[in-house]
Amino acid sequence: MNQYSKSQIKRGRLKFIIMSLIGIILFLIPISVTQDGEKQTTLPVAFLAGVLKDLLGNAMPIIIVAIVTISGILSILCTTVLKNKLNPDGLLYNAFNVKIVWLILRILAVVFVWMTYLKIGTKVIYSEDTGGLVFDGLLPTLVTVFFFAALFLPLLMEYGLLELLGPVFRPIMRPLFTLPGRSTVDNLASFIGDGTVGVLITSRQYADGFYSRREATVIATTFSVVSITFAIVVADTVHMQKHFFYFYSAVIISCLVCAFILPRIWPLRSIEDEYSKEVSEETRTEKLPENKTALGHGFDMATETGIKAPGVKAFFASGFKTVIDMWFVILPVVMSIGTIATIVANYTPLFAIIGKPFVPYLELLQIPEAAQASETVLIGFADMFLPSILIEGVGNNITLFVVGALSISQLIYLSEVGGVILGSKIPVSMFKLFVIFLIRTIISLPIIALMAHLYFN
Repeated sequence: MNQYSKSQIKRGRLKFIIMSLIGIILFLIPISVTQDGEKQTTLPVAFLAGVLKDLLGNAMPIIIVAIVTISGILSILCTTVLKNKLNPDGLLYNAFNVKIVWLILRILAVVFVWMTYLKIGTKVIYSEDTGGLVFDGLLPTLVTVFFFAALFLPLLMEYGLLELLGPVFRPIMRPLFTLPGRSTVDNLASFIGDGTVGVLITSRQYADGFYSRREATVIATTFSVVSITFAIVVADTVHMQKHFFYFYSAVIISCLVCAFILPRIWPLRSIEDEYSKEVSEETRTEKLPENKTALGHGFDMATETGIKAPGVKAFFASGFKTVIDMWFVILPVVMSIGTIATIVANYTPLFAIIGKPFVPYLELLQIPEAAQASETVLIGFADMFLPSILIEGVGNNITLFVVGALSISQLIYLSEVGGVILGSKIPVSMFKLFVIFLIRTIISLPIIALMAHLYFN
């Protein structure tokens, strides 16, 4: 800090404190709002997204169609005729020059989005349980959430908050979850707000060289916790709203156990600690200099970041660039993969077949109606709400509790967080996502089953 003048230090501290506080309020402080005559708890950034979604109204489907179509056209052009004419460091090259698999997925997204919007072709693709679910139920929320989340993410990431929290939380995050202390912000944003926001932060941190490939994958697949709002919807569907506190406690406990175990076993353990960019070793390791406390060192680093932080113009330029990146890169992937996954779930017996081996496991855990419950165990990989919808006819509280809580604890759904992960800069394959999903399921089931038996027996 000796290389900076007193006025620079003062200005850096003010910038760090003010901008970080605004970021904390927007992303991490719940507020109470009245919607449809009922009081609900949400986050300011989610509230703003909801307001924008209402304002756009009937224009939203056209906006989604435009985004996905433009992404498909630019991907075709930038992967073929324009490939050698683009700046390798430019936005067009990085966003639209993609490998053949991603190109196919973006082209499929264009086909699916037009079929769903116009309701043409086979109903298998555009029904309310498949393409319609993704197009009408998920993408409008992602458009508005991505807009405000990406626009304001620099408040959390570029003004010193991560530098402050890194050394402070390293003694907790590193031994428990094998993660840097700065990942606390990602995890809190996911837990309090929405898993997709946590993925956005993690993807950006990986791209900037602060997380290794392993760390980014661990955070995205282990801490992208479903928000309380969605958990309430699932609890209501499986008739657990009267027991919500205990129901959500089972989710939290199973997620924490998974977060402790999964980074220490295959496949997460085998992912290399390689970085996309060079960042100082001191920043990555978050080690303390001699004669400095964690809080003191973190505050000094945060002040230095505040001094170097971008001004207003650069702040909004960076935010809008991230918005464009999120819209045109992630939304098409969610549309294509989400539609394919829900088609497989609704129109083929695949998930019912691969769920059969879970019948003995469920019987061992003394879950009533194990055969019917087994059909829901793996179908959550396609969409979070499918298990609770499919189990609705079952009347046993233990079974309903287990299926509902498990569907939330599995975290990786291709129609939402899984699709966002695949579309992000975090290099993880769909196969590994499924394996992680499967292991999460195996670990979570006995924990949730035990809590169900203790509560209802």
